[in-house]
Amino acid sequence: MKLLVPFLGLAVLSCSADEAAIRSAAAKSLPLIESSSKIAIEERSNCFTCHHTGLPVMTFVTARERGFQIDTENLKTQLDFTARFLAKGRENYLQGKGQGGHAFTAGSALWTLKLGGRTADPTTEAVTQYLTGHQKELRHWRPPSIRPPSEESPFSATFFALESLKTFATAAQRAACEERAANARQWLEQTAPQTTEDRVFRLWALHSTQSDTAAAARDLLQTQRDDGGWSQLPGMTSDTYSTGTALVALHRTGSMTADDPRYQRGLSWLMQNQLSDGSWHVVSRAKPFQKYFESGYPHGKDQFISITAACWATTALALALPAAQ
Repeated sequence: MKLLVPFLGLAVLSCSADEAAIRSAAAKSLPLIESSSKIAIEERSNCFTCHHTGLPVMTFVTARERGFQIDTENLKTQLDFTARFLAKGRENYLQGKGQGGHAFTAGSALWTLKLGGRTADPTTEAVTQYLTGHQKELRHWRPPSIRPPSEESPFSATFFALESLKTFATAAQRAACEERAANARQWLEQTAPQTTEDRVFRLWALHSTQSDTAAAARDLLQTQRDDGGWSQLPGMTSDTYSTGTALVALHRTGSMTADDPRYQRGLSWLMQNQLSDGSWHVVSRAKPFQKYFESGYPHGKDQFISITAACWATTALALALPAAQ
């Protein structure tokens, strides 16, 4: 029995070291996301973005759940900013016009408010009304432009819309929202994904409609690379964006726990590819059409997709840690 004590002690130390490494990687990333999200509001005070508002909110909320200290005032600022942005377009939503970015922006912004614990109000009611009727003939939703990888997939636009309807529909809107969700579920079940982005958000959207997600999860897991990561497209190498989105979706849909060896391989890839300043660098594939601004996140012209990837990666890391007591 005496021989077992040192062995057990080493096992405990090994587990603690793994958890410490994960916590350290997330802690190195968070300050960059915090500071960049603040700068973005100052530079683009009229425009909600997923990369500098929506996804940072996701990351801050998850990090707080895992015991990280975050800037609570900044989190509130990001949520207030999102609510004000939607409120400015309320009349257009009521008229069925929406705002720039259409269903993708509307759904992403409402999803952001959901993550932050905001409740329904006249603005969310107007946006929900818009989403219920917008692109109804398609049975799903699609983004208005193609900016890969984070704004090109009808599966991601559909996921954000479904989550929004489920969260913010009023009693009077419930029947119409359920009908729209049922049509979207049929489309999801019948439509094959082509990219990692498709697979990630098809899985998440099916989960949102309470459908069987086993096959969609297997489909996503089968594309995990030998190095532990995921790539945007079959001909590309593993990258932080795809690896982060895959891990978060698999975890949040209950398809995989953080102690699964495949999840751990993904985490190892993320930590091995994190740069010394705490950032990750992903090269942009999107053709720019909006005015460039400097947000303070590293990597110049690639900073928008890089902070997007960092949000997903940091969230994936945080999900591997125990919840705060």
